Formats: sequence, C-alpha cells, structure tokens
Amino acid sequence: MSVLKIFSADQAQTLASADEHARIASRLHEAGVLFERWQATQPLAQDASQEEVIDAYRQSVERLMQDYGFQSVDVIALGPEHPDRAALRQKFLDEHTHSEFEVRFFVDGKGLFYIHQGDKVYGVMCEQGDLISVPANTRHWFDMGEAPSFKCIRLFTNPEGWVAQYTGDKIARNFPAFEQF
Repeated sequence: MSVLKIFSADQAQTLASADEHARIASRLHEAGVLFERWQATQPLAQDASQEEVIDAYRQSVERLMQDYGFQSVDVIALGPEHPDRAALRQKFLDEHTHSEFEVRFFVDGKGLFYIHQGDKVYGVMCEQGDLISVPANTRHWFDMGEAPSFKCIRLFTNPEGWVAQYTGDKIARNFPAFEQF
C-alpha cells in the first residue's frame, strides 16, 4: 500500500499521514511533487524486456516526455540477490539534489522516497503502479531496503542519466529506514 508520512524536519516527529492515493497526491502536489497511478495497457510477464515494459506504459511515458522535455527513458530492476545491493542502497541514502526531475514509475515492487522541503520531510512509500516525480534541485533521498525488490521506469532530460549533488546534511539518518517505515 502507498503511504505518505509528513514529518517535522528538525525532530522527525510525524505531523500527518495518508494511505489513500488521492490524498497522497494532493498533499504531495502542495509540495510541488507529482504523484500518479498508472496502469499497463497490456499484461506484462515478470521477465518482460525493457522495450515491453516501456510499451505497456507508452501513452503515459510519452505524455511526460512531451510535458517535461525528457530525452530518454529506461527500465531499472534490482532484486534481493543483487551482489551490489548494499553499496547501491548506501549511494541513495544520503540527502542529495539533481539539476533535473527525478522520475520513477514502479512497475513492480516498492521503494521509499524522502523529500525535504523547508521545515517538513515527506516520506512516501511507493509501490507497484505509483509514479513519483521529484522536482529539480529538491533535497531528497531514497531507501530501497536491505533486500530490494523493484522494477522502475526512469525518465531523464540529462543524457548522463542519474547525477547527484550531495548536500552534506546528515538529516536522512534521523528518519525511519525502509524496514521501519
């Protein structure tokens, strides 16, 4: 189930929460974050190729590419047996920004995004069917858990793909990890 928890940034105290999609989308919209539900136009096998996955969501992908000027799209998948899962998790856990939107659509599995805006931190547990778009230059971090399991469509305006600028702020350590969320 998708879940939103809004915390105070200074004490990591829960201020509000929601688990109904429309309410989550509305609260995130107030913070400038796009949150949508997508449905595939065709059934997908668990081992579907990147092209098959993108084709199943082509209409939604094309709309975002046109609306935001994205130049490329790909699919990333990570399972609990991946040999570099701990290092990859650590790479995303520190607060960072990007010069472009960070867009993830969860084809399968789940992941936890934290978005830091002013005196609030928005924790969003995304699951299959959720699209989240974190605006450019927005402080955030991502926790995929100790045993990650997800497949995501990613959209990019930067041909280099995922490029992070770390803030140096250790705020992420004050908030619940994926397993405790």
